[in-house]
Amino acid sequence: MSAVPVSLQPALPIPMPATNMPGGPPLLLVDGHHLLYGGTFGFPAAVYSADRTRLLTGTFAFFALLRVAINKEVPGGSPEVIVAFDGENGGASRKEEHPGYKASRPTDEASLLPLTFLPDVYRGLDAHGIARVELDHAEADDVIATLVHATPAPRQVIIMSGDRDYYQLITTDGRVRVLNPRFRDGQRLVDEAAVLERHGVTPAQWADFRALMGDPADEIPGVHGIGAKTAATLLAGGLTLEDLRDSGRLESGRARRVAEQFETALKWRDMIRLTVDMDLPIAPTGMASDPLPTPREVLERLELW
Repeated sequence: MSAVPVSLQPALPIPMPATNMPGGPPLLLVDGHHLLYGGTFGFPAAVYSADRTRLLTGTFAFFALLRVAINKEVPGGSPEVIVAFDGENGGASRKEEHPGYKASRPTDEASLLPLTFLPDVYRGLDAHGIARVELDHAEADDVIATLVHATPAPRQVIIMSGDRDYYQLITTDGRVRVLNPRFRDGQRLVDEAAVLERHGVTPAQWADFRALMGDPADEIPGVHGIGAKTAATLLAGGLTLEDLRDSGRLESGRARRVAEQFETALKWRDMIRLTVDMDLPIAPTGMASDPLPTPREVLERLELW
């Protein structure tokens, strides 16, 4: 099988057919590491090169899932795509605040398998003109939050990730939504109504909610003894942590623990809140990205197949 030579330089943006979406083509912001890990460990079967000498599961799955999102999941179609990756020292500032932040994540060879596919994922994105950004000192969620904040209405923004921290970026008008590829078909696009139905709080309350109940994935403990149901009950009616102090809701039962650990809860909320004012080397162009070919074609172009 002949291979197509690969250019390691990003392709120049090519204007795509006009979209009827307000504000131009939708903007698809992808959490790169989250997609890569989910694809590597969640793909239904291992993928190897034609000669069976190279394991390609992570690279194949990454581009397969991304292509499905671009072609089928983004309302309006033909989005502009930007993929953000975690920097090597991206969590440093949060670890300074809380040394336990993501401290127990496994570092054995099997757990780090997705990272072995990163160089080829980078090459594949560059070869097909899909923008990517990675800053050593930043986590992908803060980069994406900054890009969301810098994208004016009425342009539609879709954040592709299974990380629920992005829920805090969802807007009441439905302009900014989260695409969770792990959810069942028809429920993958998460808006304010879905967050309220599933968790009992609004996106604007998300950081307060998580500060109370904790975030096991990031090893943020929250307030001891406060679970999701109690946290949602305390915040009912749109209250914030500050509102709770004078609400009368912290005077009995488990809620007293919130009063006792109030300053700590504020610390957790600061950690959970995403940064929206980073200095980034990239910005949306307002033009749709080039169509992404099949994952097999991507691998062939990279001379991996």
